[in-house]
Amino acid sequence: MNKTTLFRKLVNSPEILLMPVAYDGISLLAIEQAGFKATCIAGYGTSSSLLGLPDIGMISSSEMLTHYANLIARTELPVMVDIDTGFGDVNNVIRTVQQVEQMGAAALFIEDQTYPKRCGHMGGKSVVDVEEYLPKLKAALWARKNPDLTIMARTDAKAVYGLDEAIRRGKIYAEAGADMVFVEAVGSVDEMRRVNAEIPVPSMANMIEGGKTPFLNKDELQDVGYALAAYACGPLYAAARAVQKWATTLKEEGSTESFATPENMMDFAEYYSFIGADKIREREKIFLNGTDK
Repeated sequence: MNKTTLFRKLVNSPEILLMPVAYDGISLLAIEQAGFKATCIAGYGTSSSLLGLPDIGMISSSEMLTHYANLIARTELPVMVDIDTGFGDVNNVIRTVQQVEQMGAAALFIEDQTYPKRCGHMGGKSVVDVEEYLPKLKAALWARKNPDLTIMARTDAKAVYGLDEAIRRGKIYAEAGADMVFVEAVGSVDEMRRVNAEIPVPSMANMIEGGKTPFLNKDELQDVGYALAAYACGPLYAAARAVQKWATTLKEEGSTESFATPENMMDFAEYYSFIGADKIREREKIFLNGTDK
């Protein structure tokens, strides 16, 4: 089964799909090796990983798409990608959709924020009119060659105009052909239930530790009606804290010996296996006459 078809099957399954978001190759491998069935690569982690900057529209489309292509090539998992506001007008959207489809993405989402956009859980957001967003969504749907490529419409209207407007937009986007709808930064369980009761296509929850949306567990998310739950920031936050502690230990103690426990970090041999170096070395032998180079 190809990845686009598999992703659709997972979304439409009775069991909610949990989808951690990778920000680089290491987080991608950790997610895959943990046994998750799909992953996502998005602007928040990409901007942090590549630039050390917040998700406020400072990263270029070429930087993002190159990053996406590299990670998609490294995993067997279906991957959803974030194309922000489409990087321009309908022509830019068409080109972007074609690019991410060619690189092997299983799904993508495009949002209705103004540009430069902001992370969905930041303040100070603004959204374009529905009449400005719909041509981009329709262009994205038109551009895909594989009808199984899942295209999700994201709205940030809740923070700007309230939940009623966000749901109104979600319905319009679904009617226009969006396969899924993502209402960002929903603020309560009751609001989550309304989103899923009133929007007639599968929807996604964005679970961010310390974010604006209630941080529910898997069963609770499924109970309120979500088909998919993305964990957009957890891998990034966990890694940032771990490196912070490692660096502080080295600065304060002049060594990382006290930090270098199996609970805190891998050692050389474990990382060698984790990154796949042992398999690569075995593969080399096929072409090197059985010698261990």
